[in-house]
Amino acid sequence: MLWAALHPDRQQLPTEAAPRTDALQGLATWCLQYTPRVAIQEALLEHPAVVMEVEQSVRLFGGKRLLVQRIREAVPELGVSQLSWAPNSLAAMALGRAGLTNGFAKPLAEILDGLPLHTLTAVARHTGVLARIGCQTLGQVRALPRGGMSRRFGKELLAALDQAYGLRPEAHAWVALPERFQARLELMARVEHAPAMLFGSRRLVLQMAGWLQARRCGVTAFTLRWWHDAMRSKEAGEGGEITVRAAKPTRDTEHLIRLLAEHLDKVTLLAPAGDLELLATEVVPLHEASASFLPEARQDGESLALVLERVAARLGPDRVLRPVLIEDHRLEWMCRWQPAPEKRPSGRAGIAEGPQPTFILPTPLRLAVKDNRPLYQGVLQLLVGPHRIEGGWWDRVSETPPEEASDGTLALFPNTPLESTRQVSRDYWVALSEHAGVLWVFQVRLPHGDHAWYLHGTFA
Repeated sequence: MLWAALHPDRQQLPTEAAPRTDALQGLATWCLQYTPRVAIQEALLEHPAVVMEVEQSVRLFGGKRLLVQRIREAVPELGVSQLSWAPNSLAAMALGRAGLTNGFAKPLAEILDGLPLHTLTAVARHTGVLARIGCQTLGQVRALPRGGMSRRFGKELLAALDQAYGLRPEAHAWVALPERFQARLELMARVEHAPAMLFGSRRLVLQMAGWLQARRCGVTAFTLRWWHDAMRSKEAGEGGEITVRAAKPTRDTEHLIRLLAEHLDKVTLLAPAGDLELLATEVVPLHEASASFLPEARQDGESLALVLERVAARLGPDRVLRPVLIEDHRLEWMCRWQPAPEKRPSGRAGIAEGPQPTFILPTPLRLAVKDNRPLYQGVLQLLVGPHRIEGGWWDRVSETPPEEASDGTLALFPNTPLESTRQVSRDYWVALSEHAGVLWVFQVRLPHGDHAWYLHGTFA
């Protein structure tokens, strides 16, 4: 059996029962990504710990050495001051309280015999009596007559010794994986600036990432809440919250923390904050990509999607745009720009029939006409056409009329939005100019029966 005992830093652990239990529950939730066999031990006593049995998960994480290294590198950010390994949970807890890490370097009995009395809670309760009879270590206590110890100290002490030495099975109350993630953290000191909340928020995000890993899910939105100090002004309110959204489901801790940091930079606290709470508001299943037996190309740095998402969080979603093709015969509206974090349309836009220019003008340029033929750096020679494009009655837009009407009088309802459509009816031609090359022009019918020519694009 391979047991790990995680001992939180007592200086960072709250003293009150409810916050203390929340902190240990958050650490236990993070452990559930490695194994379902996780338990909280002695939560309200002086030396609480979270224990987990990971023997069955060794192969899943690439072997014992890689698993131990992975956990050892991650736990300091969760407020763990001591990590110990042993064949059972009580032995691992005893080693941690003694400042030892490896319970497999020597035979377990040899290691435990040299530990002081305070490393086992059942023995520590009788430290005074045991010290007066000359016992300073667990090995000396274990050497005492079992019958006399049972009558003098009760069965609990002998049971704890037997369990620690692996002579009796242990019983644990396993921590269940919650259906929803909601973790709360009491800050060590009141913070007056929102970016300073990132230190405590990072621990909550790590716990959420562990919960997502255990559920094989990713998050597309999570909410950070904070509560103001009790001595706040009435105008400040009880606290505030921000919701961070991701373009696609993820449980990448560093990316989520970067997004949260960008949002916190824009927040101004109305009063000092003392408590934080993190909620996973939108959770979806995350399908892992299957690995390949062949060497794969290694990507250095972040992907383009993650970079765009982080830049959009800093500058605002309306300032980082990407082009999206849509089904439309009107060329100037075939492409629209949407915020980069938004999801792209699932369908693929079809290719319009007829010739398509390489470049189009932002606004069609009206051309001069001579003998019913358009002019642009000379008379244009019409090569291919006409190609009729007619439509747009469904494309409604709102426009605000000017305060002065076209006849010089004031409009009856100034600044009142009016709806109009982008209806077009055009005959397109491919034309040849002696000096400008191949052009894309169209002809429209004017209200009084006349016609007009416009230059709309050029061919490379």
